[in-house]
Amino acid sequence: MTLIKRNPTALKSWKSLESNFKNHAQKKITDYFSEDADRIKKLSLQWESFYVDYSKNLLDEETLSLLTEMAKESGLNEAIEAYFGGAKINETENRAVLHTALRQLNPSSIMVDGEDITPQIEVVKKQMFDFADRVISGDWKGHTGKAITHVVNIGIGGSDLGPAMVTEALEFYSNHLQLTFVSNVEGDHVEQVIKTIDPETTLFLIVSKTFTTQETLSNANTLRKWFLNHAPESAISQHFVAVSTNLEKVTDFGIAPENVFPMNDWVGGRFSLWSTVGLSICLAVGPKHFEDLLQGAAKMDEHFRTTDFKENIPVILALITVWYNNFWEVETEAIIPYSQYLRNLPAYLQQAIMESNGKGVDREGKTIDYQTGNIIWGASGTNAQHAFFQLIHQGTKMIPADFIGFAKPLHEGNDHQDKLMSNFFAQTQALMEGKNGETVRKELSDQGKSPEQIEALLPFKVFEGNRPSNTLFIEQLTPNSIGSLIALYEHRIFVQGIIWNIYSYDQWGVELGKQLANNILKDFDGDKIDHHDPSTQGLIQQYKKFRK
Repeated sequence: MTLIKRNPTALKSWKSLESNFKNHAQKKITDYFSEDADRIKKLSLQWESFYVDYSKNLLDEETLSLLTEMAKESGLNEAIEAYFGGAKINETENRAVLHTALRQLNPSSIMVDGEDITPQIEVVKKQMFDFADRVISGDWKGHTGKAITHVVNIGIGGSDLGPAMVTEALEFYSNHLQLTFVSNVEGDHVEQVIKTIDPETTLFLIVSKTFTTQETLSNANTLRKWFLNHAPESAISQHFVAVSTNLEKVTDFGIAPENVFPMNDWVGGRFSLWSTVGLSICLAVGPKHFEDLLQGAAKMDEHFRTTDFKENIPVILALITVWYNNFWEVETEAIIPYSQYLRNLPAYLQQAIMESNGKGVDREGKTIDYQTGNIIWGASGTNAQHAFFQLIHQGTKMIPADFIGFAKPLHEGNDHQDKLMSNFFAQTQALMEGKNGETVRKELSDQGKSPEQIEALLPFKVFEGNRPSNTLFIEQLTPNSIGSLIALYEHRIFVQGIIWNIYSYDQWGVELGKQLANNILKDFDGDKIDHHDPSTQGLIQQYKKFRK
């Protein structure tokens, strides 16, 4: 089955939404609450350990009804079945999109090219779990007989961002193994890592589907060279393992075939942390917690696949993004997790969302004349409050934000959580309500300011408010809840891509830079560089001068 190809702007519901927007463009979020005492009940959802409040948005029930109708008109129901059923919805690469198959609650047959992939998933998962158990227990030894204490994950993009983010997010559940992630091809970073590791007790995990990725292989070869300064070549097999499909190149590197963990072409890089790409996560927290992570995602998969759109968390939140992007002409979204453990969630979602939906051509190959993917940014918060919240509160741009928080701390025994949550709730309230002139006047008057001083300060201290936000409030940060949270965002990406009539699972836009980089690399050793544009030529020449 191929995805339905429909320009969203031609849909009946799109036209109705344009009218709806005109009717509501001048309203304030607080007006909606004044008009409907039950708004919070109608515009919030309780699911598992999640409470999702989307009432602080510039929309009403009619808007939401029209948005869900647009989803239906876009063929979302059919697309969901194709997505989970193994249809090759990544049509430009002729691939299925089946990261969901890696985490089924009740594994069932899924056919890809006439083959049931489920048994192989279980075989590979057992291989990964058995290996992780051996390393964690100390049964896996280095070449001098010492147990592994440090794991270095060498990858880039989806082979780094997801595993690194989740490993950090689940630090509370980690074991004795120390995890380090190397991704940037910058030599200084690799050399800094080398200072922290012991060749006798370090395991290197190379993650590259093709085993040809420039950045990953450069880092891997540098670390291999360093390792061989301290150990014989025969020790490579005890200290290097790989996640790859290119067995020939992996074995040429010196890695034993039994220490190669396979990947599948129906799992895209930025959605691959559930696969063998997540081996670093499994090593960091152990197979049990990794399984909990998978199960949390699987529960969200089931919710997304079976729940009516009007009560479907990923669908509703995706539609709200479309509402702001395409009707309010909003270009950015902020992700604000109120947990230091999730400080790298915004960076992870930058890749997941912007690489997926940053497309300017529709599924028919036509240039798009409407907005698609949003710019994603953010930081953990209360740090964010003291950094960029000024822009969100009083700047000239509308920036919808997702606030993510947890009710129960992982470490008890102090009053920090109450202070954190008071800020968490206060910020969404402040963004919505703002502070009017009357309130500011009274505050300044109570401070003893003169009438002249009050009038001079007044414009600077007024908050317009009316800034939208979603609140994702979760009972506690666990492997299960983090799995559900990540899957929620994955499905939001999918829904948006379906409505925008784009292919979310290719990323051709990153290829050109790679090709040009390879060409430029060759030029560093030659004298003739006149085949570049004048600016690039000048930069290459200056680089060579600096390096002399």
